[in-house]
Amino acid sequence: MVYAAETQRNYHLSGDGPFTKRCHRWIEKHTGCAKALLTHSCTSALDMTALLLDLESGDEVILPSYTFVSTANAFVLRGAVPVFVDIREDTLNLDERLIEDAITTRTRAIVPVHYAGVSCEMDSILAIGRRHGLRVVEDAAQGIMAGYKNRALGAIGDLGSFSFHETKNIISGEGGSLLVRDAEFAQRAEIIREKGTDRGRFFRGEVDKYTWQDIGSSFLPNEMTAAFLWAQLEEAQRITSERMAVWHRYHQMLEPLERQGLLRRPIVPADCQHNAHMYYVLLASEIDRQLVLDGLKQNGIGAVFHYVPLHSSPAGRRYGRAHGELALTTSLSQRLVRLPMWFGLSESQQQRVCETLTALVKR
Repeated sequence: MVYAAETQRNYHLSGDGPFTKRCHRWIEKHTGCAKALLTHSCTSALDMTALLLDLESGDEVILPSYTFVSTANAFVLRGAVPVFVDIREDTLNLDERLIEDAITTRTRAIVPVHYAGVSCEMDSILAIGRRHGLRVVEDAAQGIMAGYKNRALGAIGDLGSFSFHETKNIISGEGGSLLVRDAEFAQRAEIIREKGTDRGRFFRGEVDKYTWQDIGSSFLPNEMTAAFLWAQLEEAQRITSERMAVWHRYHQMLEPLERQGLLRRPIVPADCQHNAHMYYVLLASEIDRQLVLDGLKQNGIGAVFHYVPLHSSPAGRRYGRAHGELALTTSLSQRLVRLPMWFGLSESQQQRVCETLTALVKR
């Protein structure tokens, strides 16, 4: 409330006010990206990446099918074709070993999605991008405060994106950010975000008037949203630490069920520094997931499944194509259950979740 009142005292409620600038500096400092730009959403940030890459009709973009629809929509809107590649069994991330076989003369970019805040194998993906002259765009919607080999997610590829949706670790209700690693994109990104004008340069006194320079749209969030986000960023380390404690309690409590072969807990490779965005389990294939979800709901526990694979959706079949059978994407998506996970979740609440889950999977 203090920061919200300050925005009004500043007489600046539209985009790119003092709180927006503070958020930009925080993201740049904590990720090492060349430029950060707040947006309405992670979807908007991904839309901007498609504009920055000058994608055209018939271009192809490689991405996982097991992701949110925005990952594909951003590129479909520019006429590009999403090429869906299968995921790894351990992390549920894009399988880097399958990427090169999916590349054609039309491929323009690779879009790794860091599922649950656990990094994709970025060194391999970047190497593939370099060999084939492809851009790497990170969908790090779930990845703030997470890293790969001590590099911040979102700032490893050419372009990246964060989400600050209310379901994420650090929130502003709605909101997101574009992250630019390569300075060559920085000025154009600013122009695209400001409706295709050089308004930013005008307010910095670099030009005497601003004019229409490029394609673009209005991607700026208002200053009230930025003020809310700033309060969250100030507490980002504490929020992450608390979530990690919750995550590790789940991991310990559910170890007996994994030993009994009833489920599999998340796997975090040694090179990945995750952020405890979610805690999910993969049920044994013989267990009926819907019965488990129904049982949890009947006990007042809000556990849910996650994505319906894009390659099997009506729009996915219409606008994209699957490279291979995507067997793991299909099978793992049908076994996954996300457990309640939030800042402040108590040990006793987690104990009840795990006891209820144990009774259901053993039934």
